Formats: sequence, structure tokens, C-alpha cells
Amino acid sequence: MGGFFGVASKDDCVFDLFFGIDYHSHLGTRRGGMVVYGENGFDRSIHNIENAPFRTKFDKDMQKMKGQFGIGCISDYEPQPLLVRSHHGTYALTTVSKINNVDEITKMLFDNGHSHFLEMSGGDINATELVAALINQKENLIEGINYALEAVEGSLSILLMNSNGIYAARDKHGRTPIVIGKKDGAFCASFENFAYKNLGYHDYKELGPGEIDVITDKNCVTLVQPGSEMKICTFLWVYYGYPSSSYEGMNVEQMRYNCGAMMAKRDNVKPDIVAGVPDSGTAHAVGYANESGIPFSRPFIKYTPTWPRSFMPTIQSQRNLIAKMKLLAVEDLIKDKSLLIIDDSIVRGTQLRETTEYLFSAGAREVHIRPACPPLVYGCKYLNFSRSSSEMDLITRRVIERLENGNVTDEVLKEYTDPDSEKYERMVDEICKELHFTSLRFNRLDDMLESVGIDKTKLCTYCWNGEE
Repeated sequence: MGGFFGVASKDDCVFDLFFGIDYHSHLGTRRGGMVVYGENGFDRSIHNIENAPFRTKFDKDMQKMKGQFGIGCISDYEPQPLLVRSHHGTYALTTVSKINNVDEITKMLFDNGHSHFLEMSGGDINATELVAALINQKENLIEGINYALEAVEGSLSILLMNSNGIYAARDKHGRTPIVIGKKDGAFCASFENFAYKNLGYHDYKELGPGEIDVITDKNCVTLVQPGSEMKICTFLWVYYGYPSSSYEGMNVEQMRYNCGAMMAKRDNVKPDIVAGVPDSGTAHAVGYANESGIPFSRPFIKYTPTWPRSFMPTIQSQRNLIAKMKLLAVEDLIKDKSLLIIDDSIVRGTQLRETTEYLFSAGAREVHIRPACPPLVYGCKYLNFSRSSSEMDLITRRVIERLENGNVTDEVLKEYTDPDSEKYERMVDEICKELHFTSLRFNRLDDMLESVGIDKTKLCTYCWNGEE
């Protein structure tokens, strides 16, 4: 998915920028970038971080860069930030986006006289370059940023830096967050609010949907007021968010405790221990154990000294292998035990099936699986949270296709998203059999939304029920 960070400081900003970006490393695996603006103008660096973490790749750059303004990113796809020269002057731009109408936007820009885009190695257009072209369609920079937010179908949040300051623009539906931090002599803009806490900043404000602010070392000014419609991604709490993150006032770790507790209240199995698949399933499991009174245990540990998340390869088969290799079993906690295992979700099912088979081979008596969110029935249209190229990569869709003999309509899919329907029960039973679990029970959508604790109308649930 990706994340970004920006700093405007009366003193040199590079130290804060470097560590603020690094704190977003859990959000992307492919590219990192930082650019600063100071007495000597712009200075930018971009590196591939597929085989080494951000901090290692940018350590030398950090030592020589100097500036009062800076922005940077962890990107899961395109190289960025970009430096752009246009009638707005020179500016740096970084985005977190998923642009579904690339072809339409590209055609419109060509029709309006835009000459060309540089293709990336896979033949795609750099999404951040596309956003820059949209911004440049307008004579006024703020109008251009707002135009880009409105033109993109999917999601788009922006940090743009020029000699005047750093402009932060949150997605028009608030699907991804932007928060502002403040300390003496500096403001920062961040995807994750925890990223600036150890750097001495405190929470200043959270941008609303479609809001555009500009920060300098002296102040934060709202240029476009926020809209009223919020659809922030619920999966940020379930999986993507770091435990110390908070979105819309709800902490990720606390939400996961709530989620696990709600699951325990509806369950009827009596395992010997409750465990979470590291890392995102762990907090859900703690919440389940606290509510049920069943002991929490760690029958497998993730080996992290040399394999943090940012080292995950981009090819799915390799990702599956690495994910399996990272988990080390504690066989003394598995043998002859009935285990209840919580993971954040089931996407393809490959990893959980292999994990379950391993637990049985290590002597487990039973393996009960409890995903912390409902069945994923629709591919996400708004965030790049899954690498699936097709909805048929989802095990739910493959099972539904089989159960319906290929006659899958929108009306049929709706039945499979209702946890009280017979079709839902059949789907869950088939998934349980296919993946060789002792039992399978998904979290309910209503319970998960209640666990978040904010107005349910502000939460995007598309991947679970197809509702925008």
C-alpha cells in the first residue's frame, strides 16, 4: 500500500524525515524515497528496498542531505517522490494511491495536449506522475491538487512540497489517513501518527476527507475544508496498521483486543490454548484469551532478526515460501494440544493450510481456525492491500464458483456475505474441508465494525459485502 512522511522545520529536517519515513516500513516492500528543500534547492534520493530495509539504503543519503522542508515515502510500487517542473514552479510529489481509471485519465490528458508519460519497467505509467499531470491541468496549485483528488477513481492522498511549504491532501473519502504533528519550530505530516511521537512531536490534528492543509515551520493552515463523507478502510485496523497506530481516535491494538473478545463471546469450542499467527493475529488472540479465559500461548514464533516484513519478495509464490520459512514452531506447545489459531484474514488460504498441516505434523490434536475478519468476497477497489490479480485468487470466490456451478451473480454473492444464511454456512464448511481445519468460524461483520468503535457509516466494508 505505501506510506509517507513530511517535515517543515526552522532547523534542518533530515533527521526527523529519515526516521519518520523509516517508521512506515511496514507499509511497503519495493521502493523508498526522500527529497529535501533548502538553500541549495531540491535534493532527492530513491532506492530499491526489496532486499534491504529503508534505513540501510538511505543511511549515506541522510548524512549529506540538508534542508528545512522534506517529504519521503515507502512505496509498494512506483518510484517516488518525483520532482516536477511546471507552470506551478518546481515541486516534489509523493502519493498513496490506487487509481482505477488510469486509461480514462491518460486519454483525457493526451486530448488536452499532454505530450507523454514515462513507462515503468512493467509498461505501466507511474501513478505519481499521472497525479502530477492532473495537478498541472489547473492554473492554481490548490485547484490542481483538488482536481486530482476529484478525478481519481479509487483512492489518493498527497504530500506536495515546494519552496512555500508542504501541502497535505487527504483522499476525498478519507480512505487513507493523514495526521499532523507539532513540536517547537516544526510541523510534520504523516500516514501513521505514531511515526512522529519518538521524534518529539505531539498530535496536532487529523485531516478530514478531501481536506488540504499546508504546513511550514511556523503553522498549519487549512486551504480546503474537509468533506462530510468518510469511508476509511477498516482493514487498516484488522491488518495493515501497526499496533501503536491510531486512526480516527481508535488504536489498532485496542481494536484487535475488542475484535478477539467479540469472537470469543460467539464461540463454543474449548481448546487448550489460543494463539495468533504472528504478527497481526497476535493481538486478536490476546483479546480472545482474555475474554474466554483460555490460556494464550505462542506455539510458533516469527524469526525477525534478518527477515522483517520489508524483505518480502513481490512474486506471490516466493512470498508464500518466505512466510512459511519465517514461522518457527515450538513443538512442546503443540504436541497433543487442541489449538485455536487466529489470523487476521484468509485470502488465498495457502499459508493457513500449510500452517495447519505443519501443526498436525508436529502432533497437534485439533486446529481450530478463527479469522479476525469476515470472508473476503470482493477484491479491494480502493487500496493495494492484496497482490491478487483476480477475485478468483480469493478462496471464497473459488468455493462459491464451485458451489454455484459457475452461475455467480451479484445477487448470489450477497447471499454468501450474510452470516445467517445457509449459503454462507455451506461456503464456510467447504473452506474448512479444503484447508483441513478442525473447525472454521469467521468473525462477523457487525461484530468487527463494533470493535472499531466509530460510526459504522464512516467505515469501508467493500471487500466483505460489496457495499461502497
